[in-house]
Amino acid sequence: MSDPVLSLRRSLLYVPGNMPSMLQNIPVFNCDTVFIDLEDAVPLNEKDAARSLVSKFVASYKDRNKEVFIRINALDTEWGYGDLLSVLPSLPDGIRLPKADTPEIVERLDTMLTEMEETLGLKIGTFKIIPSIESAMGVINCIKIARCSSRVIALAFGAEDFTADMEIERTKKGDELFSARTRVLWAAKAAGIQAVDTIFADVGDMDSFRTEVELVKRLGFTGKSLVNPRQVDVVHEVFAPKPKEIEYAKQVIEAIIRAREMGTGVIALNGKMIDAPVVKRAARVIKTAVSQGLLDYELDDEVIYGAK
Repeated sequence: MSDPVLSLRRSLLYVPGNMPSMLQNIPVFNCDTVFIDLEDAVPLNEKDAARSLVSKFVASYKDRNKEVFIRINALDTEWGYGDLLSVLPSLPDGIRLPKADTPEIVERLDTMLTEMEETLGLKIGTFKIIPSIESAMGVINCIKIARCSSRVIALAFGAEDFTADMEIERTKKGDELFSARTRVLWAAKAAGIQAVDTIFADVGDMDSFRTEVELVKRLGFTGKSLVNPRQVDVVHEVFAPKPKEIEYAKQVIEAIIRAREMGTGVIALNGKMIDAPVVKRAARVIKTAVSQGLLDYELDDEVIYGAK
């Protein structure tokens, strides 16, 4: 499985599927991924029209500079399967699956995607899945959900539906989300896939938004769902390694190379012991910096893990 950090899936922006002007602006948005929304953003009387609009746009978006995922309606609704039939021939990168409460729901989508790939003459596994964990049941089952299909490349936490399901208030501070966030995060990390945090709905409060992004980065999330293009730059800034982090990471790698040349696996740097976990963290900082264009540096697994 590829390293999630190298996918540059930091900013995942929702775009309403029923708004032609927003769809046409997708190529100029500086986010890493778009979630074109056929679910919550689209009124019931516009579902069919939105499908057609989205399918035509995605098919025309040939020279893509970002990932394109479609948030379909839940599979237990009358629109979910029809969404797939409509949009998959236009070849999006994958599906964001709402209401992913059980692994069986994700497995059902996997089967549908396989059938469509066979029909379209595509390699099996072409379409990826990002399940949305949006309920108490989803949080309980997220460990199984993360591992139930090789198509699953990330778990996304959805706090709006989660707090509604829990019958609790969603606050800006977010204390009520901590347990659910960490469980989704642990499930994703254990499965070797990416963890994507929930949206922050108040576009006008950029200070609180930045505080939340800083929090989820500290927890271990590497991506965040967004509702407005204004939020993208903050996410990229917060998720980018700082110059001091990059410089220290380079020093760690150089130190461990010297240690291995001397026939040992540990070495001191500035009075602190450098061992395998420290090297792995440094390597991740460097890989992140390289993937974001902040550093030109070649790093192979032998340096990180030692000669086999």
